[in-house]
Amino acid sequence: MIVGGCDIGSTTGKAVVMIDGDIVSSHIIKSTTSPGKTARIAMDEAIKEAGLSTIDDLEKIIGTGYGRLQVPFAEENISEISCHAKGAHWMEPSIRTVVDIGGQDCKVISVSGKGTVNEFTMNDRCAAGTGKFFEAMARALDCGLGGLSSLDNQGKEPHAISNQCSVFAESEVVTLVNEGNDLKNIIAGINNSVAARLSSMVRRVGLVEDLALTGGCSKNDGLAKSLAEKLEVSVKRLPLDPQLAGAIGAAVLASEKLSK
Repeated sequence: MIVGGCDIGSTTGKAVVMIDGDIVSSHIIKSTTSPGKTARIAMDEAIKEAGLSTIDDLEKIIGTGYGRLQVPFAEENISEISCHAKGAHWMEPSIRTVVDIGGQDCKVISVSGKGTVNEFTMNDRCAAGTGKFFEAMARALDCGLGGLSSLDNQGKEPHAISNQCSVFAESEVVTLVNEGNDLKNIIAGINNSVAARLSSMVRRVGLVEDLALTGGCSKNDGLAKSLAEKLEVSVKRLPLDPQLAGAIGAAVLASEKLSK
């Protein structure tokens, strides 16, 4: 059984190929101006890496993500909420809470023992706590996203960042820099501010361990540390790239549908 999952987000496109229940290839690219083009490039690369000839070798493909309705070769599209839940659970069956932090929104998902969605909440009205927010903060500090993530850069006396709006928060951070404040404390403050927002969303859904992060911002070690401290739980590391969770979930769902 050969299936594919294609997750088209606002900032990246992800594709995976699964053969007989195993992920054999994956590919992540920066999103183009066309979701359909992004999907085609990502899936073609995953197919090539899997050693397959054409997209016709796949028995079923499911699309998900922000651009899921524009994946031209997908036989079906499914919400990224369901796909991230399924993908995280497939990678680590103990997961019961998923915090998905994407380029333009963030979601907290309560996951059942079968990898289905019990409940969820999301923030999609502003950039606060999303990839766009972190990009703005990295630009203000001229440290890159890696600089925000590094545990070595998390100061012991985090500055409170009062503004959640990325525009005002960027201005606030620039002011802190110009006042000569320690950069590591500013970075820790940025991650703390996002973690505070996420922790309130987690509590709204109801925290059940184990908890895992998915999406591109899941690779921010500083954020994971801050969130773990605020929730007083460990953040479970997934065994595969957490940015692929949506695409993996889509492929798993495609496989399940073929098996019925």
